[in-house]
Amino acid sequence: MNREPASGMPCAPRITAWRGYFRLAEQGTSARRELLAGLTTFATMAYIVVLNPAILAPTGIAQADLLWATVIATVVGTLLMGLWANLPIGLAPGMGSNVVFAQILVSKMGVSWQIGLAMVLCNGLLFFLLSMSRWRQRIIEGFPEPIKRGIGLSIGGFIAWLGLSNCGLIHSLQGGGITIVPFGQPGQLLALAGLLLAPLLMALRVPCALLMAIVAVTVAGLFVPGSDGTPLTATPLALFALPPFNPQMLFAFDLKGFFAHFSLLLPVTLYFLISEFFSGTATLFAVTRRAHLQAPGQDIPNARAAFSSDALSSMIGAAVGTTTVTAYVESIAGVEAGGRTGLTALVVAGLFAVSIQFWPLIHCVPAQASAVALVMVGFLMLKSIGDLDFTQAETAIPPLLMLLVTLVTTDLMVGMAMGCFIYTLIVLARRQWARLTVILIGLDGVFAFYLWVKDAL
Repeated sequence: MNREPASGMPCAPRITAWRGYFRLAEQGTSARRELLAGLTTFATMAYIVVLNPAILAPTGIAQADLLWATVIATVVGTLLMGLWANLPIGLAPGMGSNVVFAQILVSKMGVSWQIGLAMVLCNGLLFFLLSMSRWRQRIIEGFPEPIKRGIGLSIGGFIAWLGLSNCGLIHSLQGGGITIVPFGQPGQLLALAGLLLAPLLMALRVPCALLMAIVAVTVAGLFVPGSDGTPLTATPLALFALPPFNPQMLFAFDLKGFFAHFSLLLPVTLYFLISEFFSGTATLFAVTRRAHLQAPGQDIPNARAAFSSDALSSMIGAAVGTTTVTAYVESIAGVEAGGRTGLTALVVAGLFAVSIQFWPLIHCVPAQASAVALVMVGFLMLKSIGDLDFTQAETAIPPLLMLLVTLVTTDLMVGMAMGCFIYTLIVLARRQWARLTVILIGLDGVFAFYLWVKDAL
C-alpha cells in the first residue's frame, strides 16, 4: 500500500504508481534519467519530421498532410511501445520503406498512394498476426542472412543516390548509369557544403549531428539564391503554428485497388513485409541488448508486446497516411544516456507531439538540407558491408550484387531478384541443401514472376 510522505503531497501516490508501472527501481533507473534519455532519443531521430514529408512529397500528398501523418504515427507508435512493452524505444516511419514507397511504387510503377497505403495496412496486419504466433522465430531462422544484408545495403545505396540526385549533384543517364553534374549552381555548392559538414559533425561526435546539419544548411539557404534568384530557404512567416489538418487522409487506403493489382504488387509487398519484420527485429534486439535488458541467446523482454506494438504502429500509420512505422536504432542513444523503461518512450512521444507546432519552420527546409540527411542516412546503412565474409562466395556475392544492380539500374526490385537468384545458384552448385529453404525457393518464384509481369507490361 502506498503511503503519503510527511510533506502531505497528495500527488505522491500517483508518482509512486507510475514509478511502479514502469518498474524504475527494478531496472536501476530514475525518472530524471529517463527524462534525459527521452530528450536524447528525440534529438537523434527528430530529423524524421523533416525528412519523411520531403521523401513522400513525390506521391502528390500535401506536405501538411504528411507532417500530420508522420507525427501522429510516431507519437502513437512510441506510446504503444512505452506503455505496452515498457521499452525505451522510439518508433517512426522507417527510412528505406518511405523511399521505396515514393520512388519505386508510386513514381516508377505508377501505383496510387492510396493503393500503397492499403499494402502497408495489410503488411502491418500480417506482421501483427506473426508477432502473436510462434512463426516469428521460425521465419527469422529460415531466411537467408546474405539476402537480409543485401536488402539493407541496397536500400542504403539507393537512399544515398536519391539524396545526391535531389540536390542536383548527380543524375541518371538514359538507358542506365549515373553521372556527376557539372558544378556551378549555388544550390549545388550549398548541398556540397552540407555533405562536408554532416560527416565532420558525426566524426566529432557532436550531439544531434544530423539535425544540426539540416538546420545549418537551412539557415545558410536564407542567403543563397536559387535558379529563380530567390533564396533557397523561404523566410518563415511565424515560428509556431499548426499545419492545416485534412480529415480525408484518414483511412484513405484503397483495398480494392490493391487486390486488383496484387500480382504486380506482390514483390514490393514482400519487400515491405521483409523489411519491417527484420529491421524491427534487429533494432529491438540491438537496443535491448545495449540496455542490458536481454541476456545473450534469449529473446527480448516483452517480445510479443514489442513486436505487436511495431505491427500495430504500421497499421495506424497507414490509417493516417504514412508508410511503414518501425523501431528506430537511434533509440540506442537514449539507452546510452540511461534509458531503461517505457518512460523514456513516453518522453519521446511527448516531444514529437510538440514538434508539429514548428510547422512554419519545417515547411521552409530546402531540398538541399533534406538531401544531405538522406545521403548520410544511406551511408550509415552501408556500414554493414564490413560484416560480410568475403571468404565465402554465398555470403559476399549476393548482397554485393544486389547493391551494384540497384545502383546501376536504380531499381530495387531487380537488385533483390538478382541477389536471390545468384544465392540460389551458388547454394545449388556447392550442394548446401540445408540453405535451400522453402522461403528462398518462394522468393525466387515470386521475383521470377515479377520480372515476367514487369516485362509484359
